[in-house]
Amino acid sequence: MAKGYWIANVDVHDAEGYKSYVTANAEPLRKFGGRFLVRSGRSNVAEGKLRSRVVVIEFADYATAQACYDSPEYAAAIRLRKDVSTADIVIIEGYDGPQPADG
Repeated sequence: MAKGYWIANVDVHDAEGYKSYVTANAEPLRKFGGRFLVRSGRSNVAEGKLRSRVVVIEFADYATAQACYDSPEYAAAIRLRKDVSTADIVIIEGYDGPQPADG
């Protein structure tokens, strides 16, 4: 079964205020088994344009990723994030098919 992911591109306008969001999102991420794969590490925008922070969170599957985003706990975290940052978030199903190395 393919995993589910959140891919977030974020510009933080108030770093101190953003800390409240980070604290609040820990509960729903833990509850739904979210796991950070990328959390704003070193990057190079090879093409196009992204925001200053890129975050990728993995879930067991797409339904779980969506359920976490739709949860009341995450809705409370979103309210903390809205005034201190601008975010584009995609919830996406992973790919579980053939790969180029498979021939």
